Amino acid sequence: MQALRVEQLTHDLSGVSLVDTPVTKRGPDEVLVRVRAASLNFPDLLMTRGEYQFKPALPFTSGLELAGEVIEAGPDSVFAPGDRVMGGNKTGAFAELAAIPERGLSRMPEGVEFATAAAMGAAYSTAYTGLVELCDVQAGQWVLVHGASGGVGLAAIDLAKALGARVIAATGIDAKRGRIAELHEPDQVILAEGRFRERVSEITEGSLADIVFDPVGGDIFDESTRCTAFGGKLVVVGFTSGRIAEVATNIPLIKGFSIVGLRAGEYARRFPERGAAINAEVARLASEGRITPAIDRVLPLSRWREGFEAMANRELVGKVVFEPGA
Repeated sequence: MQALRVEQLTHDLSGVSLVDTPVTKRGPDEVLVRVRAASLNFPDLLMTRGEYQFKPALPFTSGLELAGEVIEAGPDSVFAPGDRVMGGNKTGAFAELAAIPERGLSRMPEGVEFATAAAMGAAYSTAYTGLVELCDVQAGQWVLVHGASGGVGLAAIDLAKALGARVIAATGIDAKRGRIAELHEPDQVILAEGRFRERVSEITEGSLADIVFDPVGGDIFDESTRCTAFGGKLVVVGFTSGRIAEVATNIPLIKGFSIVGLRAGEYARRFPERGAAINAEVARLASEGRITPAIDRVLPLSRWREGFEAMANRELVGKVVFEPGA
C-alpha cells in the first residue's frame, strides 16, 4: 500500500516521501480502516520538523485524522466491516489503510461525505472543547477568534455562530478577509495587526471579548490580553506564530480574566465520557446541517507536497483533504 512516510526531520519536507509499504495490520484494540479521505492539520507539518510536543519515533506515517470504511475489527468491537467511520490517531492517516485504536473512531454523521468528515474531527472537537467545555459559551456573548483562516479557527467561528454567539474573526492576512466572511458569516472580520484592541472595543461597544480563542500566540496573545473582558476567558490553543508568549500575572489579576489552556485530545483521554459526548454533539450538529467544515482544496495523496507547502506558506482558507488512491 502507499503511505506518506517521514524518514528524517527537516524544515523543507525533504525527509518526507510517498512510498510503498507493507500492508498495515491491526492490533488487538485497533480497527483497520480503508482511508477514503484524510485531512492535513498544523501538527502534521510540525511533526515533519520535530517541532510538535509529540515526537514519534522515525520513520512514521504522517496524518492525524481520516474518514473511511472499516475493513476489519475485533470480535468485541462496536464496529463491523463496511461501517463508515471518522477519527484518527497521532499518526498513520496519510495512507491507503490505517490501523486506528477503536477509542479514536466514531461513526460518520448521516448525510456527510468522506472529505467533510475527515475535515471535521480534530478541528471541531478542539473548538467544542474550548468554547463549550472550558468556557461555557452563551448566546449573545462576544467571541474573538484568531487564526480565522485555519481549520481550527474556522471551526471555532462556525461553532460559535451555531450556538448563538457573536463572532469577531481575526486574520493576519488582509487578502483572506473576504473569503472568511463568506464561509461562516462572522459578525466582523478584522486584521489582527498592531493595536487591534481599539477595533475590538469599537465593535463590542466597549465591552470587549467574553472569550478569546487563540491558536496563534506571540504578539497576538500579547494584544489579546488587552481585548479580553472582565470575567472573560483567553483560551490558549497553540502557537502557530512560532513564539510562545509570556504574561505578567498582574494583567489577568487587574483585568479579572482567566487564561485557559486547551488540549482537546488530552481532555478526551482524561475524561473519555466527555470526549465521547463531544464527538456525539459535533456529529449531531453536522447531521442537522448547523456546522460545515471549510475545505480549501481536495488533493490526491500523490500531491501531498502541494498541501503541506500551502499550509507552510499560509495560503489556505480552510482544510486540505488528501484522498489516498485517487
